[in-house]
Amino acid sequence: MKERALLLTNGLLATPNAKTAHGLIRDSERYAIAGVIDPPTAGRDAGEVLDAKARQIPVFASLEEALAAVGPVQYGIVGVATTGGILPPEVLTLIENCLQNGLSIVNGLHDLLNDRPRMVQLAAEHNARLIDIRKPKPRAELHFWSGDVFRITAPIVAVLGMDCAMGKRTTTRLLTQACQAAGLNAQMIYTGQTGWLQGGKYGFIFDSTLNDFISGEIEHALVSCWQETGADVLLIEGQSSLRNPSGPCGLEFMVSGNAKYIVLMHAPKRTYFDYDAHWGAIPSVESEIEIIQKFGSEVLALALNTEDCTLEEARQFQREYAERLGIPVLLPLEEGLAPLVPLIRQLVEKTVPHAD
Repeated sequence: MKERALLLTNGLLATPNAKTAHGLIRDSERYAIAGVIDPPTAGRDAGEVLDAKARQIPVFASLEEALAAVGPVQYGIVGVATTGGILPPEVLTLIENCLQNGLSIVNGLHDLLNDRPRMVQLAAEHNARLIDIRKPKPRAELHFWSGDVFRITAPIVAVLGMDCAMGKRTTTRLLTQACQAAGLNAQMIYTGQTGWLQGGKYGFIFDSTLNDFISGEIEHALVSCWQETGADVLLIEGQSSLRNPSGPCGLEFMVSGNAKYIVLMHAPKRTYFDYDAHWGAIPSVESEIEIIQKFGSEVLALALNTEDCTLEEARQFQREYAERLGIPVLLPLEEGLAPLVPLIRQLVEKTVPHAD
């Protein structure tokens, strides 16, 4: 049985900063989400707040209200991802309240709870745990790149984005599930804290890994997964984007992870990196595809993040980009990823059978 948890968003549920909560509201194999604490949206269903789809996950104004309504829960999960990974003061207060009520806390931010004496003391007093999932691994647990990735015969597909918070993890997860539903042994490699929270078995947390070992951790996750599961296809969750100046990322998956196939994500109505004009304009999709091709990888499809779009606008963008690019253009949330599965099946059928 999954352990029950409350998501702590405290005012940010309806914003992109709650993307960790958004993923867990959609699904999790690790935790059963009993409710969300978010005063501005209290009284609503969290799924309706997220994407207008009811999921029977109530939103509460306070921890006391939540505990009275949902019964025993074991965890409070920090459901926000803030700039710089700092815990906001109001979330810290809510965490203290959770600890005083005996809830263990799962924290995915760089701001580690175990570095805060007050939190450590409260956890000890109330027999609770502080689980900092972004705590860097000890050196002894890290892997250096070896070249073993070139032994993998299954196609490796990376889902990369034109910017942060594009839906890369969600799209990777949906694509994995679509492939599995079609009878393919598809396995997902997570690279962020939410992927672990959703129950990911293979992967690592990219942005808390010492830089020298990122390539090796990518390779280790891929090789371990392939050897242990006999995967037909491996799907990697991307991070940030190739050209976001706050954290350029993606070439590692193509170069060190040997991902020769890419699903590229784009938000047609987003103009600037992280919505900030000072950070620079997001470049054209065509120029991004050109960079990817120069590194020896092929863009299989474009997937659209349809933030601020009506359904009619989303489908118009879909038609326009398909005509411009000559590749499939997908609407992951609105239409799913099944149209991409035949392409992936073709890649699988071209590969050498698993030898291990």
